[in-house]
Amino acid sequence: MFEDNMQQQYRLRKNSQFQYVYRKGKGFGAKEISLIFVPSRQKLVGFSVGKKVGNAVTRNRVKRRLRAAFIGELPKVGPGLYIVAARSAAADASFQDLRRSLQYLLKKHRAYAIQS
Repeated sequence: MFEDNMQQQYRLRKNSQFQYVYRKGKGFGAKEISLIFVPSRQKLVGFSVGKKVGNAVTRNRVKRRLRAAFIGELPKVGPGLYIVAARSAAADASFQDLRRSLQYLLKKHRAYAIQS
C-alpha cells in the first residue's frame, strides 16, 4: 500500500511532461536501459517500454521490475525529472541486472543526493 502511494506521488504522467524531459534532458545508456534526466525542484519518474522489447506481457513485466528497482533508489536520489527507458535486452534481463544498470546510470548522472 505504501509503495503504491509513493509511486503515484512521484510519477510522470502527461505526454507533455515526457516530451519536455526528452527534449531538454541529458541521457546515458547501459545495456538494458537508458536514463534521461532534467534537473528540477520536484522528483518525478516516468518509465518507457517500447514495442521492440516484446509483447504486452513482457513489456508490463519489464515496467514492473523497473518501478521496483527505482523505488529502492528513490530515497537516495535528488530532485529531478527522470525517464527510465527499456531497451530490447531488458526483456531477458534479471531484476538484479536491471537494478545494477539503474544504479550505474544514476551514479553516472550524479543523481544521488549528497549525504552528510
